[in-house]
Parts: sequence; C-alpha cells; structure tokens
Amino acid sequence: MNELSFISHEQERIGVHILPTQKFKTTTILLHIQLPLTEELVTKGALLPNVLQRGTERYPNPAQLQRHLDSLYGAIFNAGVVKRGEKQIIQLYLEIANEKFLADSRPLLEEGIRFLGEVLTRPLLENGAFAKKVVELEKEALTKRIEGLIDDKMRYANQRLTEEMCKEEPYRLLAYGIREQIPQITSEDLYAFYQEVLSSYPVDMYVIGDVQPDEAAKHLHQYIPLVASGAKELPPTTYKKTVTKEHTVTEEMSVAQGKLNIGMRTQIGYADDDYVHLMMYNGVLGGFPHSKLFMNVREKASLAYYAVSQLETQKGLCMIMSGIETANYEQALTIIKEQLDMMRRGEITDVELNQTKAMLTNQLRETRDSAAAIASMDYNGRLSGRRRSLEEILDGISRTTKEDVARVAQKVEIDTIYFLRGKEEAK
Repeated sequence: MNELSFISHEQERIGVHILPTQKFKTTTILLHIQLPLTEELVTKGALLPNVLQRGTERYPNPAQLQRHLDSLYGAIFNAGVVKRGEKQIIQLYLEIANEKFLADSRPLLEEGIRFLGEVLTRPLLENGAFAKKVVELEKEALTKRIEGLIDDKMRYANQRLTEEMCKEEPYRLLAYGIREQIPQITSEDLYAFYQEVLSSYPVDMYVIGDVQPDEAAKHLHQYIPLVASGAKELPPTTYKKTVTKEHTVTEEMSVAQGKLNIGMRTQIGYADDDYVHLMMYNGVLGGFPHSKLFMNVREKASLAYYAVSQLETQKGLCMIMSGIETANYEQALTIIKEQLDMMRRGEITDVELNQTKAMLTNQLRETRDSAAAIASMDYNGRLSGRRRSLEEILDGISRTTKEDVARVAQKVEIDTIYFLRGKEEAK
C-alpha cells in the first residue's frame, strides 16, 4: 500500500473511503453526491448546497451554525457544486482539528461527523419543506452569481465556447444552473428534490487524517444514515465525438480586450492509456510559462496578453484561451494553429519536454499536501472508471517521449473557435 491508498467499502450502497495518514493535523471529511447534468436537475442541484449550509434544525441560522463551528476549534465548513464531465457534483466539506494534537480530549472527529449528519439529515425546515425565507435568499444569490459571469470576460468566453461547442451535449450546461429556471423553484419543490437526491443518486464519503478507519466508519454509519437503496447508475461521460467541421463563432461586446478561445476534442478520457501523454501535450502546448503558446504567441509575437490551454479531464476537451487586440485576430489565430501543427509533427524541444515534466511532477507532488486534492484525484478516478495512483502518473510522465506527445497531438482536432470582440473596435 502506498501512502495515499484509501481503505474503501460500501455502506448501504454509499461509497466510504478513508485515508489514515499522519501527514495532517486536521481531519478532512468530504461528501460528494453525483447528479446527471440535465436541464431538469441542474438548477435545483446548484441551489441545494447553498440552502443546506444556511442552517439546521439545531443551528437554525448562519450565526448559530458558525458559533458551533467556532466551538469545534474553528472547524471549516462549506458546500457547493462543481461540474465533472457530464455530471454535477454536490460537495460538502468539513475540516476539523484532530484531538490528538490538543490538550482537550473532546472527540472532535465524532462531533464533526455528527455535524455533517445534521446538515444532511436534519436541515432547517418549516411546514415540511425548506424554510421559505432561506430558499428565497439563496435563489437571489444564485441569480446574481450566474449574472456575475458576464462581468468576468475570461470565464464568460470559456462558457460561451462550451455552449457553442457542446450544443447537443449535456456538458454545455453551467454548473450553477439556468437563470430563467430559478424563479419557479419553491421551497416545497426543492425539498422534494432533496429527498430524491438522498435516496437515488450515488454518494461518496471521504475521511482523511490521522484516524482509526474502523472508528471513522462507525461514526459515518451512526450519524450519516443515508440509505441509497435505489441508487441510480449514471451513464459515463461521452468524450469521443467526430469533428466534421471547424465552427467559428464571433460575438461583440463592450470589452477592452478581445477573447480568442478555441475548443478542441482530444478523443482521450481520464481512463485511457494515453491520458498521461495528454497531460504532457497540454503542458507543452499551453500549460506553463515555458509552453509554446506563451512563448510564441505572447512573448515572441507580442500578440496576446495571455495565451494558455487547459484540459477538461472527464470530457476529453482541450481549451485554448487568449486575450488579444481585435485587430490581431487573424495573425494570432494563424500562429496558434502553427503551434498545433508543430505538436503534430513532433517539433518539441528538449527544454519544452523536460520543463513540462518537471512542472507537472511538482504540481502533482503538491497534491500530497492537500487532503482535498488527494480526495479529488481519487474521486476523478472513480468517476472515470479507472483509478491511478500518484506514483503511476508520475512514472507515466517521466517515461513520456516526444513521439508519445506527437501521437496524442494527431488525435486533437479543433471543433469551435469563439471570438469575443470589442464593439468599438469592430466598427
């Protein structure tokens, strides 16, 4: 067993994953609930964790809830939602001090798990539904969060590219949901949805820290008595799609800086043997300051304020993002495409290859210092159907050759080019 191996079992069809480790002086408890990414569920799924973290039957408002967390030696609690491939993931996170390192012998692990259990199983209710005032406040906050996306032009351009590129796929949906659906959600609707979520969808619980696995499992069983007897099997994310045509979408907005984003399909998912080579591909292309996009588009040609690429791991996409002057669109696009052609031909320098290996290795080793990152890596593997140890990924990186990267590059195809240009510049 390596140092990051989880002890896992199923408890009433709920995945329980415990990592006993002396690396941390706190204990981290995470709960993940998978929902299918659909128009019908996504907005309620986004609203739900925000309502849950506003209070419980025992701690009926945020102030009382926070005072209780403060009494647990400043425990940190938050809830939210993320998108992983074509799934929406509700996350609850609790980090609490380990009593082994305190003079106080108070059983903090047990109290922390009991608190999470209260959040999940005894939320703040009135008349058999979530408290109406809380739901209305969180609906307003969610509306503002979605509307605020347009103020962050980098994120806005990436979301618009995703919507255009994946028009016929669930992945087009924003994890925060659909703004137009928010007004119709009632506290009764949301509570009924919550009952369905707890009984029907896959749940995984993680405990990471200097704990006894049997003791942690016993507390989870006692205080979080979820029974997923009807747990639904969610379909895997579809990541292979033939590109028949390169699409171009241009929009105008009052922006000081144009956003040129390019969505590419790699046909490679996390479970594929080539996934580690794809990580190397992204690193050489645009993952770091030494990468081709940064060096050739931004530094040498001075065509971009930024030029980077990133992987959408579960969906098998590689997204290029750049900030440019509108007048430089054609020239910037030409140079970006030249970098992609160089990758396909295997024109990769020793410096690019070796620095990418070093940067990726450092990034991955840093995950050992974060309990949340350790859990995230394990959970990504479970979602994709193939778990890799950190050592396996590091070994794969060290063995990757220029030929491996070129072979991956030949599978990568541009699907959609999205350009957000300034209105004044367009005239």
